[in-house]
Amino acid sequence: MQTVTILGINGRIGQEVAKAFVASKWRVIGMGRGNRANLKGVEFVEGDVSFPEQTRVAIADADVVVNALNLPYDKWDKGRAEAQLAKVLEALKGSNKTLMFPGNIYNYGAKQHRLKPDTPQNPHRDKGEIRQRMEKQLRIASEQGLQVVIIRLHDFFAPGAFQTSYDLMIMQRIKSGILQYGGDLQIGHGWAYLPDVGRAFVKIADVRGELPPFKNFHYAGHFATGHQTIAAIQSALPTLAKVKPVPWGLLKMIGIFVPILREVINMQYLWDQPHRLEDNELDVLLGADFKTPYGEAVAATVRSYLPEEGKMAATGKVVRA
Repeated sequence: MQTVTILGINGRIGQEVAKAFVASKWRVIGMGRGNRANLKGVEFVEGDVSFPEQTRVAIADADVVVNALNLPYDKWDKGRAEAQLAKVLEALKGSNKTLMFPGNIYNYGAKQHRLKPDTPQNPHRDKGEIRQRMEKQLRIASEQGLQVVIIRLHDFFAPGAFQTSYDLMIMQRIKSGILQYGGDLQIGHGWAYLPDVGRAFVKIADVRGELPPFKNFHYAGHFATGHQTIAAIQSALPTLAKVKPVPWGLLKMIGIFVPILREVINMQYLWDQPHRLEDNELDVLLGADFKTPYGEAVAATVRSYLPEEGKMAATGKVVRA
């Protein structure tokens, strides 16, 4: 039986990736500072990646390690994100294991809309510069006996996932019958449905022996205009909601006093640009009809945020985009 260790088992990506590996009959070890997720089929190991010796215990039996760690949005600066990754790489040094790392689109410029694995990186904001430096760390590590596979993702969503664009923005005012959207409804936006992402990690892990020491995959996920996304959401609601823009002006004023909100506002440009991940090689590996239809994925996610009476009344209709 193959073994995978998930670092950051309590996070959104960590949980969904763990579920997918469990479903595929892998032995799954999850490391975290507490067992909040408490997932069935996952062996929990308490530990903090700040201490490489604790990480080494968690990864000792692993063939594959998934780095699902992510600092709070306002704690990436001052070298902290790079330092956390350096601790993970220190623990993995000389292990000859495979490290899987979820990337994002921050590395690219605002006007770089079609993003392929060989697209030159030109970060638009400081967070992109941070992620670019982290990927340089990973590439260096891949030259020193560690296999590194980056799976780049769009904005992710999943049923019950917290601190995503759905619960923090789109569905934030749903109890008042209001949906909020962050950008122009005519512009496309990329989405990664985390249950599908988890299955993609497994598929890639299964063929890791055929991959080079450093590999960068772009997971296309779903690409939908704001109109298509809102239509899919409305189809999952018991009654139609009003649609309003996110009040960015008000949020900017509040952000003066709330650091994490200030960082969210700094990345507002992502809603105004039709970034689209493309990767023919990964599409072939995953196969046709791999993704959950967009309407079904949105419906499952939306209903998870509704009060119980709303879930009971939801019609169940979906829109495929």
